[in-house]
Amino acid sequence: MTVLPDDGLSLAAEFPDATHEQWQRLVEGVLRKSGKDVSGEAAEDALSTKLEDGLTTRPLYTAPEAADETGFPGFAPFVRGATPAGGAAGGWDVRQRYVGSDPVRVNEAVLTDLENGVTSLWLAVGEGCGGLPVDALPRALDGVYLDLAPVSLDAGAEYADAARALLRLYADRQVAPEAARASLGADPLGHEARTGEAVDLGDAVGLAREAAAHWPGVRALTVDALPYHEAGGSAAEELGLSLATGVAYLRALTEAEASSAGAEGDTAAGGLGLHAALGQLEFRYAATADQFLTIAKFRAARRLWARIAEACGAPEAGAQRQHAVTSPVMMTRRDPWVNMLRTTVACMAAGVGGADSVTVLPFDHEIGLPDAFARRIARNTSTILLEESHLARVIDPAGGSYYVEQLTGELAEAAWEFFQTIEKAGGLAAALRSGLVADRLAATWAERSKKLAKRREPITGVSEFPLLSEKPLDREPAPPGPTGGLPRVRRDEAYEALRARSDAHLAATGNRPRIFLAALGPAAAHTARATFAANLFQAGGITPVHDPVSVDPATAAAAYAASGADGMAVLCSSDPLYEEQAEAVAAALRSAGATTVFLAGKPGTSAGAVDEYVFAGCDAVAVLSSVLDRMGVSQ
Repeated sequence: MTVLPDDGLSLAAEFPDATHEQWQRLVEGVLRKSGKDVSGEAAEDALSTKLEDGLTTRPLYTAPEAADETGFPGFAPFVRGATPAGGAAGGWDVRQRYVGSDPVRVNEAVLTDLENGVTSLWLAVGEGCGGLPVDALPRALDGVYLDLAPVSLDAGAEYADAARALLRLYADRQVAPEAARASLGADPLGHEARTGEAVDLGDAVGLAREAAAHWPGVRALTVDALPYHEAGGSAAEELGLSLATGVAYLRALTEAEASSAGAEGDTAAGGLGLHAALGQLEFRYAATADQFLTIAKFRAARRLWARIAEACGAPEAGAQRQHAVTSPVMMTRRDPWVNMLRTTVACMAAGVGGADSVTVLPFDHEIGLPDAFARRIARNTSTILLEESHLARVIDPAGGSYYVEQLTGELAEAAWEFFQTIEKAGGLAAALRSGLVADRLAATWAERSKKLAKRREPITGVSEFPLLSEKPLDREPAPPGPTGGLPRVRRDEAYEALRARSDAHLAATGNRPRIFLAALGPAAAHTARATFAANLFQAGGITPVHDPVSVDPATAAAAYAASGADGMAVLCSSDPLYEEQAEAVAAALRSAGATTVFLAGKPGTSAGAVDEYVFAGCDAVAVLSSVLDRMGVSQ
């Protein structure tokens, strides 16, 4: 038995500190075993992952020689939180969204949610937003204690009427001005981004003046970055465009003349002071299942807005009020249950990143109006993270992570560069009208679409591990949202189009299109590639038939004939068995009627024996679309 000296030293003190160079040498050794002869930085680069916006995720992060100044929570530059206590006082505000034109149904949903954990309401108002008629707002909020439940409006072009209706409701129900908490949702530039229709800022300025003068807990304007996220924008582009929006609103608020159109009863002259103007803005960002990027995005957003406030001369007033919404782009229509997992990760990341309010979209959001179960799961997602996982008990839990801190800084730099591009173009309104914003976001989405098509960015339940036998959810159609401006994209859209073709074929013929998996040799030889091929073809709605488990030149023809395959077969096995049997098995398959024989493996394997190849990194969407075309499955 070894007796350790009682000198207060830990065991770690007996070993020298490892260096970055020593770690790199170990990486080099591992990579050489896999056939990559690289050294130094190249070895580290081989394990790095390229992100959008020119960012790179490294495999190892260490303490930087000169760390960026992140400050303290509640102090500029507000990277670590907008308030000194962070979310530790009570966690983030759980904000549920409501759409639909029936005030009775909306009221029922609102009251149920408020009784079960929701702490604020986000109401769609106006026909253009698929929401309530403005005059139905009092009925929808019947029974709601407006001094306890903050209200956020989303009314598009009708923002002024909706805002005034809410303020009148506060007055009618005798809510003390200092007790009212609301976001009136005026966002003319966001509306223009969504619809292509320009809306004058005058009413927004007037509402801001009235709120600043009479309603201390009310914010008039919302800087909504969702239109840019939903058009395919990257995190840096979303941040840069939000900065451009915020700056445009600050200019309008501080430079407004007495003659500007205002709210009823507004007699204030001139613009707001800078501190008051900054206090009238709330920012809305998307939270995705990329947890670290989401955490960094919300921290970077606060740093960037603090820089704007500093440049304007009010650094102490630059704490950004943030509303996070789980990304509609990441939600899928197929296997929608997986959306519960996506929104849980996104909600966690937004909360850890310091968002003040978080909206978890129901898992059936992309299918239609959510039912009571979906709304319950959405609100309970925040409750579990707050009450059972205790995420809000630590201020800035990601702070000090070398990875998160560096990612926050790099993302902020990329966003600031894009913001400067927008400003040089004359500001956001000019950039929208010139097509600069649309072109930039379209180029970003085109690049991302390539990754999705090649399954470099997998979509669980859609491009990976799809379930063709799933029963579709039946939901009442959601009212249409605003259109005419920037497009709305979805990660699953290309695969959804393929699955829709398969569904139509099933409805017309009673069967989905089929492909035969010709597995060669024992399970150990073919399982990996057979699993890969099955996943790939199911992503396009094509049923893989893997029966019998293994074939050879003598049995392949009969097995193919019995499979009911629609002219297609794919060989699945190891490279040695391909060399031995591929040519003979392919010939047997063709004799039984196969018009195209694929091989699951590296292109060029058994060249001449097969027609085409499927492999990791191939353009799955192009392959599947071509296969459906050749099977006669109509578009």
